[in-house]
Amino acid sequence: MRQGGLIIHPEELDEVWISELKRMEIPTLGLHPVGGADAADSFKAQIARSKDPHFRALVDQVTAAGIRVEHEMHALRYFLPASEFEKHPDWFRVDEKGERNPDRNCCVSNTDALDFIAERAAEAAKALYVGSSPSHRHFFWTDDSHDVFCHCKECSRLTPSEQQLKLMNAIASRLRKDDPLASQSFLAYDVCTEVPKKIEPADGVFLEVAPMNRDIHKPLSGSDDARNTARAKEIRELLACFGRENTKILDYWLDNSWFSGWKKPPKAFSPDVPVMKADIEFYHSLGIRDVTTFACYLGEDYRALYGLPDLGGFENMIR
Repeated sequence: MRQGGLIIHPEELDEVWISELKRMEIPTLGLHPVGGADAADSFKAQIARSKDPHFRALVDQVTAAGIRVEHEMHALRYFLPASEFEKHPDWFRVDEKGERNPDRNCCVSNTDALDFIAERAAEAAKALYVGSSPSHRHFFWTDDSHDVFCHCKECSRLTPSEQQLKLMNAIASRLRKDDPLASQSFLAYDVCTEVPKKIEPADGVFLEVAPMNRDIHKPLSGSDDARNTARAKEIRELLACFGRENTKILDYWLDNSWFSGWKKPPKAFSPDVPVMKADIEFYHSLGIRDVTTFACYLGEDYRALYGLPDLGGFENMIR
């Protein structure tokens, strides 16, 4: 069975994208509400969108074509709103100044906080619409800011990767109470690319690698770019911890939101096909079959300016 897919913003999903997904025989469509400072509001909007009959009809068209629909988003500020800070300041992270701060993420050493977050994740898993063929995979990521993990006495003994894994273990365990087939990703991204050593993945936690800190115009493997060499080394090391079978790659070759500087209107886009091909061959050489790329900012507004986007033959590179 083919694996891999494309990830777009949910508001970009329309009849044209569905036609392209069918043409390309893309196995999986990921829907990614905007992250950054607006991630909690984007998540809330996606919950509301999941109740909208028009959106549900679009998802049904996708799944009727045999394409799985999944939701991938930065979730922590939605799961643990800052409004809880007054009642439960100990649920929130200690920042670099030694102060409890409701800005991002949480204190993973507080079991009540983990239980609260995991319960909210279980509610979200039921609310997000995926049509008639659920994949049972969930992608509830930590907050989208650089190194905003907890520095309390207990948490400071753990690396950011270990803090994230502890949190994902709690979410996966709760999801599996409702769905024994449920799984939750550990996102190797930003400062969470170091192999966790003090915390082991629980049943249902799988590796998702998003190597954003790279030169997108040079291959990860065999490149003279130090960042790319470091990412390739990290991926090999992470596979030794998490295994290859369920690992997913989330790369950026078709991510026009990146190439447009995350600002609209979108810029004209031309994929770097040789790099995409070399990277996918590298991932396949490691035994990773599930290879996905962001393909945001290529929706109706892009087509109105430039026509159908060139996707570089991505569909012929996955397997």
